Amino acid sequence: MSASIIRVAVHSQNSKLKSLLAPALGREFEVSAEPNREKVADLLAAKPQDVLLLDFDSDFSDVARLVEVYEEMIGCGTAVIVLTDESCRSAAMEMVHRGAHSYVRKPLAMRELKAAIRKGHEYTAMKRELNSRRVFGGEPVEHAEPLRCDGLIGSSPEMRAVYDLIRRVAPLNNSVLITGDSGTGKELIARAIHNLGNRAGSPFVAVSCGAIPETLIESELFGHEKGAFTGTVGARMGYFEQAGGGTLFLDEIGELSLQTQVKLLRALQQREFTRLGSGRSIPLKARVIFATHRDLARMITEGKFRLDLFYRINVMSIKSPALADHPDDIPVLAESFLKQYSEMYDKIVTHISPDAVAALQAHEWPGNVRELENVIQSAIICADTEVIQVKDLPERFRDAELLVDADEVVQAGTFERLLRDFKVKIAIKAIEDCRGNKTMAARSLNISRAYLHRLIRSTDEVESADVA
Repeated sequence: MSASIIRVAVHSQNSKLKSLLAPALGREFEVSAEPNREKVADLLAAKPQDVLLLDFDSDFSDVARLVEVYEEMIGCGTAVIVLTDESCRSAAMEMVHRGAHSYVRKPLAMRELKAAIRKGHEYTAMKRELNSRRVFGGEPVEHAEPLRCDGLIGSSPEMRAVYDLIRRVAPLNNSVLITGDSGTGKELIARAIHNLGNRAGSPFVAVSCGAIPETLIESELFGHEKGAFTGTVGARMGYFEQAGGGTLFLDEIGELSLQTQVKLLRALQQREFTRLGSGRSIPLKARVIFATHRDLARMITEGKFRLDLFYRINVMSIKSPALADHPDDIPVLAESFLKQYSEMYDKIVTHISPDAVAALQAHEWPGNVRELENVIQSAIICADTEVIQVKDLPERFRDAELLVDADEVVQAGTFERLLRDFKVKIAIKAIEDCRGNKTMAARSLNISRAYLHRLIRSTDEVESADVA
């Protein structure tokens, strides 16, 4: 059978649904049906399916019971798409929040259903790839390609959690609030939501609210008519209009004044806005995604951010993790930047030495991924060979090199094993220098205590495996 065939399982009490879907979907899809809820698991086990279409029964009046009955299917390992009419829409949305991939409203539009199935197939394929690399419950196997989600890179548990939330919210049209420190990739998360959703073919407009003067912010967001205020030459479309039916990304939402917050709240509530100097209402068609590095809850208590606006924008929240919280992703991020900027600078720099990678992972990274990007650019410029060494890194990274004799590192084993051993030697040396105090050792290396424990535990696990 062709590898391009997408296998679709259908669970429905409507016996005619399969015969209607199979010809409508076309040859790209292979449709199987199982009306018995207890036997759906057997169908999925007998023949792996790419997508499970779950047809909600409109006669099921108890929404809570409906969700409870079908919730077990979410954990089947296959993307679940709920087919629902208006009477069960709230139950379908609840299923999405509990892990279903998406929902499609009835009567079914084949174009919309096909798009949802293809996205569900991509998710199932990604999940199977993860399982094959043993990252659901273990570390990735050596030499495996890093996990990616649109422009995001990383296979750590922290990044997989972000990917999962992106997958959940992408097919919906609700507001999303992305939080996290500067430089963690909040705009990349917003772009991934846009690119993986049903608005991918429409504009993505990114706006930094903190970069616009307060006197101009309303005009920039909503637009203005000719003569609306002193200095206007002609009419101008604001960012809300420019986004059209796509996505408007409002970064640094915490920088808006209370006055602008009121006008933004009204536009979001009414789903319409007006240009400055005009009385004509313009429909708000765009999906709006927000981001901030500020603590909005604290700003609310200080009277600097409106509580009603917070509830309006925080329908779904995604935390962009600090780089120090997922140091295991530093090697793949560094290699990605290495490839990008070595080509840009037209320099043959092919990889990063194990001790340089260890030095990168031992850093605290207050500037997060953006700082790492700058460090790799600098190292490429300074490198005299095809390999970036610790000496090519900025001076603040070179102290780690003194902790270990480089001659002791070169021994039999794979690159990953050598790299891990190198990091463990640094950790052990720091613990010895701090007289066994792991908290002080972690602080001296600018890493978290949890990461230090993971390094030491990895040594114990390897020694146990060697004994076995």
